[in-house]
Amino acid sequence: MRTRAGLWIDHRKAVIVLISDQKEETKIIQSNVEKQPGRFAGVRSTTPYEAQQVQADDSREREFAHHLQGYYDQVIALVRDADAILIFGPGEAKGELRKRLEHDKPDGRVLAVETNDKMTDHEIAEKVRERFPTPVREKAA
Repeated sequence: MRTRAGLWIDHRKAVIVLISDQKEETKIIQSNVEKQPGRFAGVRSTTPYEAQQVQADDSREREFAHHLQGYYDQVIALVRDADAILIFGPGEAKGELRKRLEHDKPDGRVLAVETNDKMTDHEIAEKVRERFPTPVREKAA
């Protein structure tokens, strides 16, 4: 049974649509990651010795990257067995995921990586259906 996967991803959420000859399934994964670390609205503190009170930037960035790797692992686990994968989304997450997929299994299963803005779950599923049409489809959630 052939399975095709389309997924919309950013650093906060992934919507994965799996289409096989018998059914269509949609899964949503929340990353629960805070936005990339940084100062609040670019405001610099006037407090003396602030550097000693705030966690180092490189430490926060490593923690952010580590959390994202766990998130990508969850997404990869769902699309691992797909014969073809379409990745799309608004930011850097789609490229980061593609690199991870190619590193894990460099067999060319990623058909395309496209930039798309915010989309509803229904719009995402429709885009994947258009890319991977099947004659018989039974929906499952």
